[in-house]
Amino acid sequence: MAQARHLWLLIALAASGLWGQEAVLSHMEVHQAPDQDGVYYVGPEVSEPVLVSTVSVPYPRTPYTKGIQGMTVMAMVINAKGIPEHIQVVHKHGDAFDRASVAGVMQSRFQPGTLAGKPVPVWIDVRVVFHGDYSEAVPQILITERDLPVPDASQFEDKRQKPLPYTAPIPIHTVDADFADPFSQRPYVQVAVVTVLVSEKGDPQAVRIMRGLGFGLDEKAVAAVWHYRFLPAMNHGKPISARRNVMVSFAKF
Repeated sequence: MAQARHLWLLIALAASGLWGQEAVLSHMEVHQAPDQDGVYYVGPEVSEPVLVSTVSVPYPRTPYTKGIQGMTVMAMVINAKGIPEHIQVVHKHGDAFDRASVAGVMQSRFQPGTLAGKPVPVWIDVRVVFHGDYSEAVPQILITERDLPVPDASQFEDKRQKPLPYTAPIPIHTVDADFADPFSQRPYVQVAVVTVLVSEKGDPQAVRIMRGLGFGLDEKAVAAVWHYRFLPAMNHGKPISARRNVMVSFAKF
């Protein structure tokens, strides 16, 4: 998954010392902003790139790949011209499969994501699933990392429209846990509950599993939450560290 994370331009809800004034809530604006490299994530203001042309990825036929099924997953930037850049293999299936997947994606073209109607570079993941029957595979877009809309001002007010004395941390950027096996037949629900201590800056500090799934998935759920970002908890206008639980999903296939 992509590494650069600070994604949102946040109005200083507490640093300004104006939390107790209704004007802060009624005029609060939070907009998606690019990461340090100028790249966006899919979110409420940024649309998802669309795969418009691709080539099928042939099953690598070598003595070491016979009948092996699995998948390669790549993180990449789709630039403002719809061309994939900065391709990183984040879920490996073997060198032959991974090379074939990257080659297929490099020949693909996309409709770029947009912000306010204008094309912008956007992070996405792309998977290529290989079946043991040697059939050709087709790249598919995954959105596993995304910005979330911030609740409207009413979520920070009581019934009399006065600012609440305390609000819990609110996720504004989430990451799906690492990729589950697309061929698995295990009958478990792929959602884990994780508890996280959120700092006054909105960063996760202490993360641990609350309700796990087993099968090696708990560690992946915890690793995903380390990449979350939050609006911090607020106590009478001051950002504070606070703990909250989050439900962590795994990438859907």
